[in-house]
Order: sequence, then structure tokens, then C-alpha cells
Amino acid sequence: MAEASSKTETNKPEIDRSFYTWSSFFSILTGSASEQERKTYFHTQDVLNEEKDCKRCEADVEHFFKASPIIRFMKHNIDLLGPGDGSATITPKNIFCRRCENQAGGGFDPEYGILICANHIKQRDHLEDTLAHEMIHAWDWMRFKLDLNDLRHAACMEIRASTLSGECRFWREFWHRGQYKLTQQLQECVRRRATLSVAARDGCKDQAHAASVVNEVWDSCFRDTRPFDRIYR
Repeated sequence: MAEASSKTETNKPEIDRSFYTWSSFFSILTGSASEQERKTYFHTQDVLNEEKDCKRCEADVEHFFKASPIIRFMKHNIDLLGPGDGSATITPKNIFCRRCENQAGGGFDPEYGILICANHIKQRDHLEDTLAHEMIHAWDWMRFKLDLNDLRHAACMEIRASTLSGECRFWREFWHRGQYKLTQQLQECVRRRATLSVAARDGCKDQAHAASVVNEVWDSCFRDTRPFDRIYR
């Protein structure tokens, strides 16, 4: 039995890359693919491209720490909050590019650093926005000693990060998310993204609960642009 099992695994065919690149993609474009087929296609693409996606992400992170004004600014301000010995800071060494199963672009953990979901980052400017978002979380946690399990604290962090990182600027909303409003566009984007993030946290009952928490802290958190003098972009 052991030999038969081993033989089966050895002869298991590899994924046909051309099929997942053209055949499945064509059915998605024409609308003939089922929702499960769509999920399977994109998951398979993520697995096939994992090494390439992560290497590209790591190279871009290194580049941004040298050349991006907002990343360099956030790095400097995070350093100012630390003890000065480099023990509490954000560098490419504690930014981890990985393949993620959920739909998030990244995440911040006070103990480990920043996670970037490389399979969900397709444009360089998207990575810059995501990295800036998570670094603003890191600054908030160090500056205000926030409780990440408190929904009001979480809502404030998300409001500030979406406002200040650049991810809600008009052209990103227009081209990438299909949001075409010219008035109150920034506020609506920040509210939407903050509500979705809070709704996904433990302790939040539903979308309505998340929206209520965001509304509670909105005025003070949206106006607070620290460590920037104003909304950066």
C-alpha cells in the first residue's frame, strides 16, 4: 500500500500553466466562469506566482526605504518614538512579503512588524500606499499606546491610515475602485475602508456596528494628521 501511495504522488501531474493563463482567464472575461472557478483560477495564479510576487515585493520595499518621501518620513518619525538604539523601528528586515489567503493588502503586528500580501499587490504605487498605511499604524501604536483589541482604537487607526497614506486619493479611487464622485470623495473612501476593516475584527457584531464605531471617533481622528502637518496626498 505504501508503494502504491508513493507512486501515485510521484506521477501526479503538474499544474498546466498555459490552461490557467488563457483558458480560465478567457472564461472569466466572457462571464462564463462560475464564482468557484474564478476563485480557483486566482488562487492557482497566486500559488504559481508566489516566489516571483514576493521577490518583486521585497525589491520594491528596499527601493521605497531609499527613495519614497512618505516611507522615509514615516521611518524617521517612528525612529523618533523609539529608545534610540534601533530596537523599536521599522526597516525592510521586519517587513514580510508573503502570499495571503484573505483579501487584505497587509497588516501590522507590534511584535513581528509589517506583513505585505504580495499576491494582492499588482502595482508599485499600491505597495507604497499599503506600506505607508501600515507604518502609520506602527506610529500610532507607539505614539498613543493603543489597544488593538479596542474597536474604537482600531477605527481611529484605520481612519488615520486611510486618510494619510494616499490610498484614498482621487485617482486611485477613480481608476482602481470605480468610485467617481467629485465631492466628499476622500471622506467617503476613508469611511468605507475603515468600516470594512473594523467589521472584520473580533468583537464587531456586523457592518452596522462597525459603521457606528467609526462614526463615534470620526471627527477627532479624521482631523488628526500627525505626524504630518497636513494630509500628505
